[in-house]
Amino acid sequence: MTSRVYVALDTPDIDKAKAIAKRVRHHVGGIKLGLEFFMANGRHGVLEMHELGLPIFLDLKLHDIPNTVGKAIQALRGLEPAVLTVHASGGRAMLEDAKAAAPSTTKVVAVTMLTSLDENDLRATGVQGSSHDQVLRLTELAMDAGVDGIVCSGEEVRAAHKLWPKGFFVVPGVRPANGAIGDQKRVVTPRAAVDAGASILVVGRPITAAEDPDLAAREIGATL
Repeated sequence: MTSRVYVALDTPDIDKAKAIAKRVRHHVGGIKLGLEFFMANGRHGVLEMHELGLPIFLDLKLHDIPNTVGKAIQALRGLEPAVLTVHASGGRAMLEDAKAAAPSTTKVVAVTMLTSLDENDLRATGVQGSSHDQVLRLTELAMDAGVDGIVCSGEEVRAAHKLWPKGFFVVPGVRPANGAIGDQKRVVTPRAAVDAGASILVVGRPITAAEDPDLAAREIGATL
């Protein structure tokens, strides 16, 4: 079975990203490339990473008017990532245009609430209610808009999966039981996330900052 773990290569340094990916390639299901990587290396960098033979999760978190997001995704043609992120809070029309513009082989997933945020942060932006309620509202929106799934924390994935049994659920902010939380506020262990309904897990520093990234990836995989 292919690993559910995607390693987050959150670096603008393509040589560093390649080195880590090569070390862990046999014990992860794919690699996640974020904004810092894309801004530094662009399409060419993504194509270079494709040569490693691992599925690519392109985590751009697009959020703009529907027409702009649709055209931005069309401009990515030729890269065909396995997974691409947009923000659920962009609204139904934006989500619909994003899905329509994406290649048929790309899963478009909507980011519900960043794992670096908590309810105090929500209130500061004018959103009332709990983070749990906000995630479920945006899950329903994403489902109705026809995208493939959502990104949510492990704390909400069980309820989101119940609401959307056929959805594709990406859970970031995953940390081993003895791992440092860092700048994440809503974290769970890999095993707990999978048990709650996660389709794939995004793991960054517990692997990339480990003395032996390959061993760290294997140890996380062994818990699943």
